[in-house]
Amino acid sequence: MPKHKLQRFQENLTFGNLFQVSYSTLQEEGFALRGNWRSYFGNDNPICLELGCGKGDYTVALATAHPECNYIGVDIKGARLWRGAKTATERQMPNVAFIRTRIELIQGFFGPDEVSRIWITFPDPQPTKEAKRLTSPQFLNRYLTFLKTGSHIHLKTDSQELYEYTLHEVLTPNGATVHASTNDLYNSGMAGEATLIQTFYETMWLAQGKPITYLEFSLQPSPLPIIKKNKQSTN
Repeated sequence: MPKHKLQRFQENLTFGNLFQVSYSTLQEEGFALRGNWRSYFGNDNPICLELGCGKGDYTVALATAHPECNYIGVDIKGARLWRGAKTATERQMPNVAFIRTRIELIQGFFGPDEVSRIWITFPDPQPTKEAKRLTSPQFLNRYLTFLKTGSHIHLKTDSQELYEYTLHEVLTPNGATVHASTNDLYNSGMAGEATLIQTFYETMWLAQGKPITYLEFSLQPSPLPIIKKNKQSTN
């Protein structure tokens, strides 16, 4: 393992805004702040998540622009989270936190009606593993367990496939409300947080001439059906 990663993992242990909980601890003891994040932030302000946050670009930028809200970035890559946690620590940002965990375990960190908004920024599109996509019914149902009714979810991705899948195979058939959609964000005329903030990876894709897609939507309160697709026989 590169030396700089080891150094970052060690420094991560010193950040008061970065929470790392093992799978066994989460299962056996639970997470102390689940349903009680107000005790960490010291207020009842709305909570916004950035899932698959990487270096926490959106988490830090949104928290800077909206001190009246609390922001939590979630990712499994500790060396990447180090950047966001360090920046928020150096800037003394009381409305920022990070969680190092797999998104599959997200329900263990938040209680019912505890989260007001989600950003999903440039996730792995998982082209061959539909159930692992962060906008699959499996994942959206996890979010429903802690989202306030009517909360908006934002998806930014360079993957046209993930955009089309989310819009046409997940949202539309299940009666979700689509508030905004475009398969070429920066030529759409849209403004606001979707275009004002660019992640590290987004700048890379734009430099390569790849269009960025964007969806903003809200879900019905009832769980989405999980439809298992039959594998084609090779006989």
